[in-house]
Amino acid sequence: MSEFWLISAPGDKENLQALERMNTVTSKSNLSYNTKFMIPDFKVGTLDSLVGLSDELGKLDAFAESLIRRMAQSVVEVMEDAKGMAQENLLANGGLKEKMKCLKIDLTSFVTHFEWDMAKYPAKQPLVSVVDTVAKQLAQIETDLKSRMASYNTLKTNLENLERKSMGNLFTRTLSDIVSKEDFVLDSEYLITLLVIVPKQSYTQWQKTYESLSDMVVPRSTKLIAEDNEGGLFTVTLFRKVIDDFKTKAKENKFTVREYYYDEKEIKREREEMSRLLSDKKQQYGPLLRWLKVNFSEAFIAWIHIKALRVFVESVLRYGLPVNFQAVLLQPKKSSTKRLREVLNSVFRHLDQVAAASILDASVEIPGLQLNNQDYFPYVYFHIDLNLLD
Repeated sequence: MSEFWLISAPGDKENLQALERMNTVTSKSNLSYNTKFMIPDFKVGTLDSLVGLSDELGKLDAFAESLIRRMAQSVVEVMEDAKGMAQENLLANGGLKEKMKCLKIDLTSFVTHFEWDMAKYPAKQPLVSVVDTVAKQLAQIETDLKSRMASYNTLKTNLENLERKSMGNLFTRTLSDIVSKEDFVLDSEYLITLLVIVPKQSYTQWQKTYESLSDMVVPRSTKLIAEDNEGGLFTVTLFRKVIDDFKTKAKENKFTVREYYYDEKEIKREREEMSRLLSDKKQQYGPLLRWLKVNFSEAFIAWIHIKALRVFVESVLRYGLPVNFQAVLLQPKKSSTKRLREVLNSVFRHLDQVAAASILDASVEIPGLQLNNQDYFPYVYFHIDLNLLD
């Protein structure tokens, strides 16, 4: 499972024993894989400032998760035919040890071996400054993401529109890639070549009747130049003065004159536009995918740092000063989440009897708490879901 529960409990002797008991039970019952989650000693500041930070971090957490999900989806969109390999491109930089910082590792390994990045987010700064740094970084990534994807999607849409024009039936598709100059009588004061769509079952009828549909049709001037599942595109040459009469008679016989006049400049323009768009898309693909991979990593790393900040702030608010708590990362085993929750509730129910009771009875209200009871437990708890492509 790519799901994690990040919890914390007070670091006193009683609760360290409770954590040890939880590790023993979950290990023996194969409920979860547990690792310590190391969080630095931050400058606490005032409790009032922590309350404000708690609210801000909650919003920032949601924003960061939304951002990395959008970036993951953008990787899928850009990779198109190779989107099955998108997950392989969603990696994070280092995090295992200092000498491995330059390596790209999978997201699960990054989370389970998390180390606070002191260079990027100095822990000696006030907490407000650390949070502000993370917030500004994510906001800049989102701004760049919107700009880059808007440019790419506009290019992609224009290309798809051109491609769609060449994929319809003979009634609607562009004909610039079908017809050639030799199919038409051009620059004649009196003669004109028309294109007529004839149902497949009417080919014989067309060949027998087209010369007599109107006066002044040039004999033996028809030629089949294209077909689709429903019919064929024929040329026919006639005098300009009988165009309207020919169209009327053709319609009566269920032959459709396609309004098209050969324009070499327009055909050249269409082909050049298609070539240009294909070239532009190819040129944008590599740099855009690289940008997405690098900045996905940056945003993901920032998100996990936000989780660490939330654990610190909530633990201080919940357990008080001096700062003394232990954070643990649990990776629940498949189909064991209910049992794991029961074990945690049993081990830590002494931390908050009301919260423990509310888990069993949803009708119990926790005074002063504006959360849904399902989100509140006797211990500090945050959820991390790495299924970013669902």
